[in-house]
Amino acid sequence: MRSEANEKLILALPKGRILNEAAPVLAAAGIAPESAFADPDSRQLRFATNHPDLDIIRVRSFDVATFVAFGAAHLGIAGSDVLMEFDYPEIYAPIDLGIGKCRLAVAEPVEMAGSDDPRRWSHVRIATKYPEVTRRHFAARGVQAECVKLSGAMELAPSLGLSHRIVDLVDSGRTLRDNGLVEIEHIADVTSRFIVNRAALKTQPQRVGHWVDRFREVRRAA
Repeated sequence: MRSEANEKLILALPKGRILNEAAPVLAAAGIAPESAFADPDSRQLRFATNHPDLDIIRVRSFDVATFVAFGAAHLGIAGSDVLMEFDYPEIYAPIDLGIGKCRLAVAEPVEMAGSDDPRRWSHVRIATKYPEVTRRHFAARGVQAECVKLSGAMELAPSLGLSHRIVDLVDSGRTLRDNGLVEIEHIADVTSRFIVNRAALKTQPQRVGHWVDRFREVRRAA
């Protein structure tokens, strides 16, 4: 059995838009992945770096938090939306990296906007991939939220009768507009955080703490 001192640290990164924004942050932190990491045709999911004791894994954005919470990865970059949804106590999120900026919002069809005051709702049916955040948001003002869990294509739900409203991430708002929807309620601003597994930080304070300090320095210099 390998000792923790000889075990490689694993940094979990999300696929997609945030990964592109994270690239300069990694470079500023002195992390350079192997060449296959930048190859769009590569099916590889784990990559060596210029640090012999640090590897990178590339997973779905929602899975970064799970890998870190369960100790399969020691470090990660995850959106605050994901951290809010899962609320893992095993995760410590010490640094807001200021990337992946967007917002979590409630949206409905344009033709419904203004016809129904959200402050008077007692029950609402919502299509979302954030059921826990959605329930908490509405419960705070005494509204029961019936959540229909979807992993994508949220904007189709109202037009196909799955739900009248959705909760989803909004950046420019173009996807909403192109699908006849309008934002009616703000839930939270979202950015990406540098996260660590609490147990790993406790048992390997020097190794894990080094990267917390390094990413904090990068953020301060930004």
